[in-house]
Amino acid sequence: QVQLVESGGGLVQAGGSLRLSCATSGLLFRFYNMTWYRQPPGEQRELVAAITPVSDRNYADSVKGRFTISRDNAENTAYLQMNRLKPEDTAVYYCHARGGLPPSDYWGQGTQVIVSS
Repeated sequence: QVQLVESGGGLVQAGGSLRLSCATSGLLFRFYNMTWYRQPPGEQRELVAAITPVSDRNYADSVKGRFTISRDNAENTAYLQMNRLKPEDTAVYYCHARGGLPPSDYWGQGTQVIVSS
């Protein structure tokens, strides 16, 4: 059974930092693309950052230079380091894994991030 469990969300003041974690189990983590998405209140889910099995990274323009995605294949965990947070970063953040043949998609339950001004 595949599980993705996010943690690290919370309430932070603007300019602060948070580190989100996505602990996975039940999949061959090192072969999976890992992506962080977020869904602001009343809006659609959007891609935040992605990392491939060989650690190629991609970021939304809105977070470039502030957020860093990483992975630890030994710990089967993906991370999202969020610095210089802004109120518009407020959202539920979701971890997503895609991989395997045929490709399968897995989602975590989400973790809430609230940035106060």
